[in-house]
Amino acid sequence: MNSALQQASRIIVKVGSSLVTDEGRGLDHTAIARWASQIAALRALGKDVVLVSSGAIAEGMLRLGFTKRPTDIHELQACAACGQMGLAQIYETSFRAHGVQTAQVLLTHADLADRERYLNARSTLTTLLRLKVVPIINENDTVVTDEIKFGDNDTLGALVANLIEADALVILTDQPGLYSADPRKNPDARLIAHAQAGDVALESMAGGAGSSIGSGGMLTKVLAAKRAARSGAHTVIAWGREPDVLTRLAGGEAIGTQLLAPTGRLTARRQWMVDHLHTSGEVVIDAGAAAKLTREGKSLLPIGVIAVKGEFGRGQVVTCVDEAGKPLARGLTNYASSEVRRIMRHSSTEIERILGFVEGPELIHRDNMVLL
Repeated sequence: MNSALQQASRIIVKVGSSLVTDEGRGLDHTAIARWASQIAALRALGKDVVLVSSGAIAEGMLRLGFTKRPTDIHELQACAACGQMGLAQIYETSFRAHGVQTAQVLLTHADLADRERYLNARSTLTTLLRLKVVPIINENDTVVTDEIKFGDNDTLGALVANLIEADALVILTDQPGLYSADPRKNPDARLIAHAQAGDVALESMAGGAGSSIGSGGMLTKVLAAKRAARSGAHTVIAWGREPDVLTRLAGGEAIGTQLLAPTGRLTARRQWMVDHLHTSGEVVIDAGAAAKLTREGKSLLPIGVIAVKGEFGRGQVVTCVDEAGKPLARGLTNYASSEVRRIMRHSSTEIERILGFVEGPELIHRDNMVLL
C-alpha cells in the first residue's frame, strides 16, 4: 500500500516531546534540523505543511532544573514559558537555513470552542500557508488549565487537521508504529501496517501510558487518528528518527502504521461541534429520545430530556448523554439550562405556556446536531 502522504496536498506533522528533547536531555538540534530539511523538501513538492511540536515543557524542565515532570499547574506553566523561548528559536534557525519562514501559533481549547475564534484561527493558518510560511503550533501551556487543556499534542494535531481540512496527519513518535501488543512484553507482537481509523480493536492494542517526558502514549495517537478521520484526514504513525521519514512517505513509501479515514466528511459546522473537548453542559435523555437521535436522525425534543447538568446559554454546544452517561450527540441548544429544566418532560406545545415564548419546538434541531 502506498503512503497516504503521496497524494496529500496539506499535511500536519506532529513531533513528540521525547524526540524534540532527545528523551529529556535538551533540545535535539540535529533532529530538528533534519525535520526542517524534510519539511522544506515537502514544500518544494507543492505541499502545505503545518508543524505541531511538543517540547516546551520538557525544555523548560531542563532549564529550571526539574528531574521529573511537575504536577503543580503553575510549575508546569513556568516550564512552558521558559521552554517555549528555546523551542521557537531553534525552529526559526533550522528553517531559515532552507529559506523557509516560520510562525509561532499557540492555541488553547477556548480558541477552538468559540465559533468566532475558531474561524479566526482557521483564517490565520490558511493565510500563513498561502504566504508560504510554516506555522509551528503548540498548546498555550503558559495560561491553560487542566479544565480546558487539549490533553496532549496528538489531540491538538488532529484538531488542527480538522480545522484546516488537512489531507493527512503524520505523528512522529519514539516507536516504529502501532503494534498488535506491547512489543516490550510480547515477542509475538506485530506491527500494524494499515487499518481503518476508528476501528475499536485498535484502542485495546494501544493501551499504555506515555513516557515521563511527554503526556501521551500510543492510545492518544489512535484516538487522534479517529478524530482526524472525521474530516477525511488519514493518519501515519511512524518513528521520528527513521532516516528521511517525511520525504520517503511523500514519495509513496509505506512506513510505520497507516490509519485510513473512511469516506465522507462532516460539514464544517458539525466538525466544529464534534471537536469540542469540553462542552458547557449536558442533557440526559431517555431511551426513546436516544433511539430517535441515533437510529432515526430526529431532533431532540424537550419531552425526551430527564435531567440537565451544568449551566449553559442559548446557542451554546451541549452534550446529549443517555441514562448511563454515555455521550450520544452534541448540538446547539435553542434554550438555556434554566429554561430546559422548566420545559423538560413536557410536550413542545407547552413551551410557550411555560416560558412565555418559543425559540423552536426542538431543544436541539437535527441540523444543528452531530452524533458521536
